[in-house]
Amino acid sequence: MADSGFTRILRDGAWLNGPRLKTYPLMLLAAYALAAILYLATSHGLIDANGKPLGPDFVNVYAAGEMARDGHAAQVYDWPTHHRAEQAVFPGRDIPYYGWHYPPLFLLIALPLAALPYAWSLLFYLAATLAAYTATMWRIVKPDRTALLIALAFPAVFVNAFHGQNGFLTTALLGGGLLLLDRRPWIAGILLGCLAYKPQLAALALLMPLITLRWRVVVSAAATVAALTLATIALFGIETWQAFFASGTLTRSIVLEAGSTGWEKIQSVFAGVRMVGAPVIVAYALQGIAAIAAITATIWAWRSKVPYALQCAVLCLATPLVTPYILDYDLVLLALPIAWIALEGRTRGFLPYEKTTLFLLWILPLVSREVGSLMNVPLGPLVIGLGFVMAVMRARASLTSRAQ
Repeated sequence: MADSGFTRILRDGAWLNGPRLKTYPLMLLAAYALAAILYLATSHGLIDANGKPLGPDFVNVYAAGEMARDGHAAQVYDWPTHHRAEQAVFPGRDIPYYGWHYPPLFLLIALPLAALPYAWSLLFYLAATLAAYTATMWRIVKPDRTALLIALAFPAVFVNAFHGQNGFLTTALLGGGLLLLDRRPWIAGILLGCLAYKPQLAALALLMPLITLRWRVVVSAAATVAALTLATIALFGIETWQAFFASGTLTRSIVLEAGSTGWEKIQSVFAGVRMVGAPVIVAYALQGIAAIAAITATIWAWRSKVPYALQCAVLCLATPLVTPYILDYDLVLLALPIAWIALEGRTRGFLPYEKTTLFLLWILPLVSREVGSLMNVPLGPLVIGLGFVMAVMRARASLTSRAQ
């Protein structure tokens, strides 16, 4: 009987009621604020208690911007040179190396950020991109302020802000592009084209307009990528792109295949397979199977008469399954499918276990790294895969209800 009762709780998700959906996010936001205060209080000279810079991942962006400003953009892809530039931001401190693996497109953002002192630059970067994320989520959930509160308390928001990363920007570009795909196709193409600064997360979003013959979006996105590429060549030289492509082999072998970043931080199928000890060839094979399945299901959803919000949810959940390299701070983008599916559920009723799955997706960024590190369990791809299956089931159910 106890098992039956627990199963019923998971199936119905009734415990996720209105009062809890207001109280729990407020409790988490208070915890984030306390953690931020302690983090800053225990730091000294912009270095935290562990000897890392505040917003540690941001230092690679800031140092890259300084190098680009000084005419050495191509050397960003030389790891020892880039590391010396990072250390120069904090003279006399032996900080760890934070690698730069972005295409030169991201230098267009790094360059102006280097015009400010590090602390102000980090603050501006996080504030501006958080505002873009908030505006995007508000466009999806308005006028539901509780839903916006849940989006702001989403643990990935804290993870991204703590690391000084670009998850807010990625989510704003992806979500904004999808929201405007039919109403403002030229603007949507620009937003999705700008997402090419993270090509592994942009690929599926750029493929769907092509698959569905949304030509204005396709032309706009292609023109945006071309314009940004030409701008980088004009500002930083063609040798910067040559250096980027030349660094690809080292990045793949050291960062991805050898897992120097840490398997617990990478949330892909590839990293999950490697975490449990499988060889590289097996990891690539299973990653390929997951990618093909995710792409196929996404194409099906976008070529069917599935409600557009569910098409977007399927795409956003497929994106982490397609790429072998996605970090826990990138999981900010899960806020998009969580919101779209939750709104569909409130309107049409939730499927069995759907509320529970949405909660698992929401809490995932808070626990995935720790579970991977302490228990050697690749929680990220398991939960995201479960969420993707749920989204596809919701899409199929919508077609069935239409046919009746």
